[in-house]
Amino acid sequence: MITPHPDFRVMVATQPIDFRKGVHGLVALVAEALKADPYCGDVFVFRSKRKDRLKILVWDGSGLILATKWLEAGRFSWPPVQDGAIRLSAVQFALLLDGLAWQTASPPPVKKPRWMG
Repeated sequence: MITPHPDFRVMVATQPIDFRKGVHGLVALVAEALKADPYCGDVFVFRSKRKDRLKILVWDGSGLILATKWLEAGRFSWPPVQDGAIRLSAVQFALLLDGLAWQTASPPPVKKPRWMG
């Protein structure tokens, strides 16, 4: 089970990957292409060229988890192809996994409380 830690972050690689890559190939992609630590506990999401598949890589503290999802119909909603990655909120990640348009869900702005003194 993927259990989010307090600083839970989801990073989506925007470039499609060769879907034959396994754990070691994705760890290398995280380290080299995304300039991130694959063992930090963040969730890394990778897309296929066909847009109907994704792979998730996450370190849970005792080992690496690699999960794959295929949509039987339709395609995942992906950001434009560019170098690097984008960060998703937990809600956006859940929408992405369900095959829904996550771009419409944005966290509300957090207002600083007024000092009453």
